[in-house]
Amino acid sequence: MLSDGDAQLYAGWFKALADPTRVRLLHLLAGEGRAMSVGEMVDRAEVGQSTVSHHLKILAEVRFVLAERQGTSTFYTVNRTCLTVFPRAVGAILGEEAPADGC
Repeated sequence: MLSDGDAQLYAGWFKALADPTRVRLLHLLAGEGRAMSVGEMVDRAEVGQSTVSHHLKILAEVRFVLAERQGTSTFYTVNRTCLTVFPRAVGAILGEEAPADGC
């Protein structure tokens, strides 16, 4: 049986990916392979600045993206380490793997 902590961690990960805009932002960042500003993502994702910022905040809370301040701008990158652990969480839920460590 999964511990309460692991179950809550995994639920947070799934919740973070439960919105198509967040999945698209992750895909955009992963495809670029570099840090991007909110403004760059707004231009590419064709959604408003407040929407992009809101979704990046949720992704950052579960560490799927990492934020770095540079002057007055914040640049975001995909946290590949965290995202590669995600499939192990599915295996743990299915009872096929040991629980995945948090990221």
